[in-house]
Amino acid sequence: MRVLNIEVGPGLLERWRSWFAPDPQPFLVDAALAETLGVERSAGPLPDELRDTYEVYVLPEGVGIVWYAEEEFADLPRSSRATLVRTQTAYERELVPSVRRWRDTFGAQVREQADGHRFVWWPGLLDGYADQVLTEYVEDGRIASRHGEVDAVTWRRAAAVLPGARDLAGAFADASGPNCFGTVMAAAGVAGVEDVWMLREPFEEWLTSTTEPGGGDEEAGTVLVWRAPDGQVEHAAITLGDGWALHKPSQGWMSPRKVLRVDEVKRSARSRGRRLHRYRVTR
Repeated sequence: MRVLNIEVGPGLLERWRSWFAPDPQPFLVDAALAETLGVERSAGPLPDELRDTYEVYVLPEGVGIVWYAEEEFADLPRSSRATLVRTQTAYERELVPSVRRWRDTFGAQVREQADGHRFVWWPGLLDGYADQVLTEYVEDGRIASRHGEVDAVTWRRAAAVLPGARDLAGAFADASGPNCFGTVMAAAGVAGVEDVWMLREPFEEWLTSTTEPGGGDEEAGTVLVWRAPDGQVEHAAITLGDGWALHKPSQGWMSPRKVLRVDEVKRSARSRGRRLHRYRVTR
């Protein structure tokens, strides 16, 4: 199937299913709820992909994680299931959709799962609907990649400075972790960095050794770097020439390496306090 204008193969789709609706699934609970349920809590951390699915980067104070398999969850009294699901909403765990949104598709399966207002995804719900549900999830709030609009001349000119850019453009990573810094470095020809979570320090070292301040949005090889007020680098992209740029918005498995117009990248990376700096790749 195609998601954000990017082809997604069967193998990657199966991994998406396992990250979107894992079995067992993590639930956030406080001590009182854990005691009521008769379960032990863990402090995490979650696997990277589930951390990004549920956007659980820091546990709220006093909150731990309990794991329920689909059958275990179904065997709980409905009142316990309702409390668990409402608690996920209270702690802002992601993927607790409304019954109203999906009742025409799933009917009683979601209406009777918990309190009748919210539910959580399980593998069984996705059978026959994975393409629809996952496409909607990944595309929600994200701009489709425009790599297919870049003409051959632009790619050919970019290759002289950015030998890795074309292979990266318009592709999802195989898992969570790969981020904007590694994407920029890989586009510029650094080997073995496209599939790792590149930290700020080695990215800054690469900027110092490989670039100089300057560059323009219409030329290939301008590194766009957004910094916080204290100077810390927060995001990066790289221009392909003729007004195009490549970036990876986040480290999440649902965030592809995509091509947009430079102005689109700048708008998507804009945040209060951030300042944009430009560096020209010199070697």
